[in-house]
Amino acid sequence: MKLKELSELLNLSQTTVSRALNGYPEVSESTRKRVREAAETHGYHPNTRARSLATGRAMAIGHVLPLSSKHEMMNPVFTDFIAGAGEVYSAHGYDMLLSVVPDELQERTYRDLRNKGSVDGLIVHAPKLAEQRIHLLNEIGIPYVVHGRASDSNEPYAWVDMNNTHAFKRATDFLLDLGHRRIALVNGLADMDFAIRRRAGFEEALAERGIEPEAALVSSDEMTESTGYAAARGFLAGPAPPTAFLASSILSALGIRRAIEERGLRMGRDISVITHDDDLGYLQNRAEVPVFTATRSSVRDAGRLAAGMVLEMVQSPDTAVRQVLLESELILGQSTGPAPVFG
Repeated sequence: MKLKELSELLNLSQTTVSRALNGYPEVSESTRKRVREAAETHGYHPNTRARSLATGRAMAIGHVLPLSSKHEMMNPVFTDFIAGAGEVYSAHGYDMLLSVVPDELQERTYRDLRNKGSVDGLIVHAPKLAEQRIHLLNEIGIPYVVHGRASDSNEPYAWVDMNNTHAFKRATDFLLDLGHRRIALVNGLADMDFAIRRRAGFEEALAERGIEPEAALVSSDEMTESTGYAAARGFLAGPAPPTAFLASSILSALGIRRAIEERGLRMGRDISVITHDDDLGYLQNRAEVPVFTATRSSVRDAGRLAAGMVLEMVQSPDTAVRQVLLESELILGQSTGPAPVFG
């Protein structure tokens, strides 16, 4: 089906149909919805190149990853986020441009993407403390949304983030209510913003109960099964091992469970574990009673939301900067129980 045929079917001008499919704000939402539904029903797909020429847009959103973070592409959290964002891009006729570049070439890559018109907007991943990309992208002047936040940035920018501090405070409070006093935190890399916020929530909960946080019971590393295992194995081998663990990833939690079982202990009875669960597509923590007690927040939903926000900024440049803070659920599973009584 061609644009002319679709417009005749809907009894609308070709200009109106084209503008509806391209997300122009002057087209009413009811008309936009009717046009998109008809296009989907009748298999109409706009010519991307023609559409780009007509709108002056690249019809693409960029994701730039430094080589030092190339492991992110194999990270199921990144994969699920991209899957969610990709759904939104596809529905609006946009492509995704993924660039993996040497760390020292990040700035040049962002400037090239802008100067060449290769993308209309960007998603920024994995913000760190002293994040430089926010200032750079504000200077360049390209629409972008950060997945996460940069704690020490005072510049305006759009972001989608999970309330990491509240989630980990709530999880720590839950363990404290069960009687646990020696709780180990198996966290992400120490300079990552989300990890800083999660540690803050953990320490705030301990402080409110008059418990001094122990640096010896905190690990900061890549969030993998093997690093979770190594951290837990070391903690459990100490003279005063923890009775509970709080993990920043379900992958880390799987490693913690392996270390617990290696010592002949049972998770949920002898040692409690709470993890953050990103509700990953291929690694589900779902059952009538889930394996892990967890703070759950869908990273795929975050991807959809961030993609929608950046497309809104592209299509309506005067849109106010949005900042969305998502709350997690606390899911009760088999991995937690009362602190063991010794003596």
